[in-house]
Amino acid sequence: MDICFSQTEARVVGCLLEKEVTTPDQYPLTLNSLTTACNQKSNRDPVMALEEADVQDTVEALKVKRIIQEVTAGFGSRVSKYQHRFCNTEFSTFQFSQQEKAVICVLLLRGPQTAGEIRTRTNRLCDFKDVREAEQVLNDLAEHPKGPFVVKLPKEPGKRDSRYMHLFSGEVDLDALQQAAASAAPVSSAASERIEALESEVEALKQEVAELKALVESLTS
Repeated sequence: MDICFSQTEARVVGCLLEKEVTTPDQYPLTLNSLTTACNQKSNRDPVMALEEADVQDTVEALKVKRIIQEVTAGFGSRVSKYQHRFCNTEFSTFQFSQQEKAVICVLLLRGPQTAGEIRTRTNRLCDFKDVREAEQVLNDLAEHPKGPFVVKLPKEPGKRDSRYMHLFSGEVDLDALQQAAASAAPVSSAASERIEALESEVEALKQEVAELKALVESLTS
């Protein structure tokens, strides 16, 4: 895949994809609205504090890459607005289903997530009847003929579900992540054993206190 977004570029594209669906009356977005969307505290990870100049520079870079298109607000207006050409337009290389587009949008905005998190966080963009359906869409994106667009990350120690990550910012070193997870596992195991030992000590102390209390009551009765 030729696309390799910076973190700010991924945020801008994700915001345009999101607002196209959630606030269609305000889309395309002005520079001010786009900056506000980028710095939004909900449904964003990490939370950013970009200046309009930062967003403008990012927009210009994406215009050169033909990912964003500038349009005027109306006849005689000098206010510029911006819309994406990333997918599902006549100029786009990529054509995704509504679910696929929603998954990519949320991954661009929030980074790696589990299928369960994606199912919950795409509720304003599309519908998934269950987590299994979300997993199927993620697998389809991972095996897409023009992709892959997402990758399944190695399971983290102590976590039940694996997370998925988009590949629009470059390839992911799965071997390095696997090694990091393996090296973290003994630490997690040791911590778990320590917790179990402390719990056993607490239970033993509680038993001793109960016995002493019973002894005191028998002596004073």
